[in-house]
Amino acid sequence: MANIDLLQDITIKKAKAQDKDYYLNDGGGLRLCVKKNANKIWEFRYTNKTTKKRRITTFESYPKVTLKNARDKRNEYLNLIAEDMDPIDYHKTKKQETVSDTKGMFKSVMYEWLEKESEHTQANTHKGKVRVFENDVFPFLRTKHIKDVNIDDIIKIIDLKKISAPEIASRLFNNMDNLFRYAVLKRYCDRNLLADIRKSDIIKARPVKNMPKISDEKILSELISLIYNYKGGYSLRNALKLVLHLPLRAENLCQLKWNYIDFNNKTLTIPRKEMKLKNINLDDFVLPLTDEVIVILKEQETIQTKYTHLKEFVFLGRDNDKAINKESPNRVLERLGFNDESRGRKIRLHGFRGTFRSMIDTLDTDNKFSFEVKERALDHHEKNEVARAYNHKANYIEQLKPLMNYWSDYIISLKSEIY
Repeated sequence: MANIDLLQDITIKKAKAQDKDYYLNDGGGLRLCVKKNANKIWEFRYTNKTTKKRRITTFESYPKVTLKNARDKRNEYLNLIAEDMDPIDYHKTKKQETVSDTKGMFKSVMYEWLEKESEHTQANTHKGKVRVFENDVFPFLRTKHIKDVNIDDIIKIIDLKKISAPEIASRLFNNMDNLFRYAVLKRYCDRNLLADIRKSDIIKARPVKNMPKISDEKILSELISLIYNYKGGYSLRNALKLVLHLPLRAENLCQLKWNYIDFNNKTLTIPRKEMKLKNINLDDFVLPLTDEVIVILKEQETIQTKYTHLKEFVFLGRDNDKAINKESPNRVLERLGFNDESRGRKIRLHGFRGTFRSMIDTLDTDNKFSFEVKERALDHHEKNEVARAYNHKANYIEQLKPLMNYWSDYIISLKSEIY
């Protein structure tokens, strides 16, 4: 190529700063700009074949980039132009691909997805999800790009987990499926590996076992009396008293916050994002508070204020700052003698919902309460999306008031004093 490699190192070294910038040409579009401040910057100029516009880019400064390095870079760019590629656009795309490739490392994708999951998952549930990924997934995939993860990797992880915790392994499969769907959406990988696997082929379905509940009135009466007369921690006692009257899920009971309670309007409102069904088209979960529920909550408020001061959560753990662990009330139930399922004397926090539902059906011989209202007390919704869309607009709060009062009165009627 004519008129190329015109410069010599000695010429560049001797070049001094002047009153304004000037250039030393090496040919082939390469030149050195000598700045007023004495900096020397390599520049490459060319014409885009498609747009016919002149473009300019830099190769950093001399001597960081030597004359030989600059010429090698120029020749690379000239070869790209000869192949009808714009060098600036080409390297911009390559840089974006490199950044994307780094973001596509499994660790990066995993934490990005987990962060998105935290937006619509209860705090305790999310902590458990993060813990499983960090302990059971990340050690095997920490050095891999998500594109390089294969089916054997997935099966190995699931197989190891199902030995010690088959239920967690099943949830992990679902979460990995969701993670890969997210990765495909974000273009970190081309396909969802788990779409090629049936969960039932690697995790055998376990028989569904319903939560133990109490459906015998005599046994229920004994349980109510024992709970009301429990002499242990006040938060545990009042949490168990409350769940007798309000059929909340264990997580919602233990994570209950004072700002969810409106004493003036006698309502409990739990944000939809805190409920099991997090459909954004559904309203927040609202239950009316009966007189007895207000007594329980007011007692809790008074004691909490006396021993600490009013915290975020209604029921506090041992450190009087965080919410109680949902296993703590379950251990109290065991100590009270309710751990024998063969005699109908076993119940856990979640089982109070089953007790409420079955006993209400038994007691409501006159069908005073509709099926829909009973289900709404449990935040159960229609599986059919169309039916759900119509029914979620209905205001059930007025219909729930007589149901919850009826149930609360029934619970109190079964309570007897124990000395």
